[in-house]
Amino acid sequence: MKILILEPYFTGSHKQWAEGYQKHSKHKVKILSMKGQFWKWRMHGGAVTLAKQFKNINYKPDLILSTDMLDLSTFLALTKTKAFSAIYFHENQLSYPWSPNDRDFRKKRDHHYSFINYVSALSADHVLFNSRFHMNIFFKELHSFLNHFPDHNEMESIKIIEKKSEVLSLAIELKKFDTYKNKKHNNPLILWNHRWEYDKNPELFFKSLKHVKDEGYSFDLVVLGENFSNSPEIFQNAKDIFKENILHWGYAKNFDSYAKWLWKANILPVTSNQDFFGVSVMEAIYCEAYPLLPKRLSFPELIPNKFHSDHFYQNESELNEKLINIIKTYKNRDLKALKKVVLKYDWNYLASVYDDKMDSLLKKQ
Repeated sequence: MKILILEPYFTGSHKQWAEGYQKHSKHKVKILSMKGQFWKWRMHGGAVTLAKQFKNINYKPDLILSTDMLDLSTFLALTKTKAFSAIYFHENQLSYPWSPNDRDFRKKRDHHYSFINYVSALSADHVLFNSRFHMNIFFKELHSFLNHFPDHNEMESIKIIEKKSEVLSLAIELKKFDTYKNKKHNNPLILWNHRWEYDKNPELFFKSLKHVKDEGYSFDLVVLGENFSNSPEIFQNAKDIFKENILHWGYAKNFDSYAKWLWKANILPVTSNQDFFGVSVMEAIYCEAYPLLPKRLSFPELIPNKFHSDHFYQNESELNEKLINIIKTYKNRDLKALKKVVLKYDWNYLASVYDDKMDSLLKKQ
């Protein structure tokens, strides 16, 4: 089978996912992509550019696999391709928490990105989500989104999309971390390895660390992740507050550096307001960092119930309590069982699942 992946925002987890499937699939997978920048313009204009690229290549796919960053309806209209089309939702703009400082949010211009996701899902032959939490919240928010329009709400279209939707778990290159395994840091080493953005809730992360510091507990700190010119101010404030704790601050220069820090890390407090899956979290758990996770979003679905009492918190107070407790006891904790749980999201295990799914979709055509 010939598969064409369309990715107008080719960076981060989107890039890793596309290249991972290309590498591990038994099928012939080609990627058409654009540089991962200007995400709003990619959602508006990426379909035009990728349609032009598509017309200029001699490649006739059996199946087109686009992501949520593409206006699939525009791409299909411009190319008039007869290939089976599926869309994979890494995230969606219907339920994505917008920063209050975003100019589109302030001017109430954010609805069009949600509409692109909606008509793309409606246009696709099949719709895939990276977690059940993601799929459920998409349809919940879609109902509210369509309902707020003055007339012709097309509410019945929700059922049309639901009937062709399912979950296909995100796959990650976890085994590549094995090469860089090293000893854990002697002092409690707390890790942040997410994007420096509003939706990851850095305010709560650093507030909890400040509480721990004020209580007199010693720890070291590594802050990784991609940062941007408009990153929340809390990062600069935190750099001053925790200057005596910091071992590394900023984006890892390469994968080698990133992987080594994950293996050194002891504790991973996660405070996200948004995670439709949680790639960075799964990577850190695989490298045997002890996770403290909010009991919401995708995490309760990804981590089996038997681990919940140790690794989940309900509120800020419980996060602080569990963080202090693990600082005192982390050396006595065995994370091998939890590591085995997240290993099931590795491409070596999921590539065949993806291939079987693509095969079954074509048979339905």
